[in-house]
Amino acid sequence: MTFESVDEYIASFPAEVREVLNEVRRTIHAAVPNAAEKISYQMPTITLDGTPLLHFSAWKTHIAIYPIPPTDEPLTAALAPYRSGKGTLKFPLDKPIPYDLITRVTEAFVRQR
Repeated sequence: MTFESVDEYIASFPAEVREVLNEVRRTIHAAVPNAAEKISYQMPTITLDGTPLLHFSAWKTHIAIYPIPPTDEPLTAALAPYRSGKGTLKFPLDKPIPYDLITRVTEAFVRQR
């Protein structure tokens, strides 16, 4: 399936996953109010000044955010349980989503700029 918009991407999931994706989206936009969004690599992509900042997506058992920005020691430690490979964070759908960590990751991306 090819998605034309982030809304279309989110609408393609069951209600409980849509709710989480919408909250991830709101969380990121709250951290970066002037961010835009588009579909890139067939997933939602948050952009800042026309350049991709981060991607998020839903899978069968988790929500993922890519890539992982450079982080300080406390954030690195907080993210450790969610790291998958070198550049992916996976947040299991069967556990509470740590939206505060998503805010901190988003802020780290902005600082990196």
